[in-house]
Parts: sequence; structure tokens; C-alpha cells
Amino acid sequence: MLSLGRVLLSIQPILISVGSFAADFNETHVYNPRWPPHARFHNGQTMSMAATLSAACLYYTWRSTSLPAAPAKKESIFAAALFGSIYCFTGLTAILYPGALGTDPEFGTGFPQGSLFSILLVVNWAGWWLENRKINAGMVAKQA
Repeated sequence: MLSLGRVLLSIQPILISVGSFAADFNETHVYNPRWPPHARFHNGQTMSMAATLSAACLYYTWRSTSLPAAPAKKESIFAAALFGSIYCFTGLTAILYPGALGTDPEFGTGFPQGSLFSILLVVNWAGWWLENRKINAGMVAKQA
């Protein structure tokens, strides 16, 4: 259902997701030859985070909210898992930006954050899976 409140809630994430790329994917940031690779990495992470958080905001702005208690709980834990994953997901995508490195060259090479981000994502979604099973079991118990 279209409403002024939902339209207003949609303005910010649209502007942030488009604006972060418009402001940073150019010679002042991503293509700035004076920026070290690790700075590009974090700039890429920030742009990805803006787009991801914006998508989450739009999802929760426009989703249906007329749910019974158990489905509402399942939505809530999904939201928790989603928002809990955002930083790690954007950290994993940051390496994809031009010239990005996971570490500053003077501190080593490679992408050590990638392992940590991956592990944290697995732990986060395992928690979601376990809690979802608990809710499902409670729904079955109530029906019996």
C-alpha cells in the first residue's frame, strides 16, 4: 500500500545507495592514484554497505506486516540475521573494487579479513537456523 510515510522512508536509502557510488566511484576516491590499496578496500566496503543497508531498509519499509505471532518472530530473526551479516558481507565485497587490497602492503599481503568475515557469516546464519528451528518446533507443539 502506497503511503506518504513509506515514500518518505524510501527517499533516504535510494539517495544513499546511488549517492555513495556517485560521490566515491571516481578520481577523488576509488581511482585516486594517491590512495593506498587498503584505503580503496575500505571505501569499497563503505559503498557496498550503503547499497546493502539501503536494500534492507527498503525491504522492511515495503514488506507486509500483517503476520501471526510465530511468522512475525521468524521475520524478526531473519532481520537480525540480515542486519548482523551486513558488515561482513560488505567486507567480503570490498576486495572486488579496483586497486583494493585486504591489507596495507607494509603489514603483509592477502586478505585476512576474508576468513574472519566468512566465519562470522556462517556463525550468524547458523544462529538464525537454530532459532528458526526452535520457532518451528514451538508451532508444532502448539498444534498438538
